[in-house]
Amino acid sequence: MTNTKGTEVFIEPECGRIYDMGRIAAIFKADGKETANQYSVSEWWIEPKTKGFGAHSHETEAELFYVLEGTMTFLVGDRWRDAKKGTVISIPPGVQHDFENRSDQRAGVFNVYMGGPFEMNMPKIVEWFAEHPPEDAI
Repeated sequence: MTNTKGTEVFIEPECGRIYDMGRIAAIFKADGKETANQYSVSEWWIEPKTKGFGAHSHETEAELFYVLEGTMTFLVGDRWRDAKKGTVISIPPGVQHDFENRSDQRAGVFNVYMGGPFEMNMPKIVEWFAEHPPEDAI
């Protein structure tokens, strides 16, 4: 039987399912089984002067980011912008985006990926980063 309501989620700080990608780390707080496959919630932490994944888009999924710490530089469409702590960034489906940490301090974002679960992609992403370590940002 499919869970259509999701489950209650209460995750303490620094807890969750951690994915280490060298200079990038993701901590998943809620995903498929907790959200009835509707969305995922995660934190992404990037070390200083580190590029992200590269520009990409999601055909039908939207994303929401909230900068938790530091300054993260976001590509939205064809424009790069610095986003300091407290900034909200909304990415509609089909819009090219990326993020990286160009600063001298560690930076983190809270992410809500809307339109389905995302964590199932993490093993392949971790594997890719093991073969292609994050590059230096500008």
